[in-house]
Amino acid sequence: MFSNRTEAGKELAEKLKKYKALKDLIVLAIPRGGVVVGWEIAKSLKTQMDLVIPRKIGAPHNPELAIGAVMQDGTSILNNELVSRLGVEDEYIKKETENQVEEIRRRLKKYRKSTDDPDIEDKIVILVDDGIATGFTVKAALDYIKRQHPTKIILAVPVMPPDTYEKMVELTDEVVCLKVPQVFFAVGQFYEDFDQVEDEEVIRLMENRHKIQRENR
Repeated sequence: MFSNRTEAGKELAEKLKKYKALKDLIVLAIPRGGVVVGWEIAKSLKTQMDLVIPRKIGAPHNPELAIGAVMQDGTSILNNELVSRLGVEDEYIKKETENQVEEIRRRLKKYRKSTDDPDIEDKIVILVDDGIATGFTVKAALDYIKRQHPTKIILAVPVMPPDTYEKMVELTDEVVCLKVPQVFFAVGQFYEDFDQVEDEEVIRLMENRHKIQRENR
């Protein structure tokens, strides 16, 4: 088990040290827990950090069940089989997608004071979260990143199940994962401390990220 997200981030940073101080490198963290992990990686590798925020599109009457996921540019992916099985109407998907894009932009404004896309063209991107279960929202983030034409995409997470790991290997140039346990119920079971990361912590780390950039100019 990881004691907390900070420890997990430091362990991942050690696995990624070959990328240290590269000028064309950027860490993209998924809030909120991924920002704590990403901060440790960015600090150790002496590189810049920014955010990507995928949001799931929940099923009618069951918002925890993801029928899709959307990114800040409005592009989305759908679980078409599930959409068909549940009989979800196009109008519902359109409206829920719009709601989630609005929430993404609100969070971007709050966390990083801007809704502009991060500059990742021709850069090596390290996408970071505090763990992955099904990987559905991460897939949306990867699709979004690919459209920005980076030179390489690395997925770095502390833990995910084997079937998700295999999917991620196919979708990225490199996967760095510390634990791929056969018995997996939820990301939180692999942390001693998995308390929710508050908005204030994300804001603090995003403000401090500029110190890393200044120190390495």
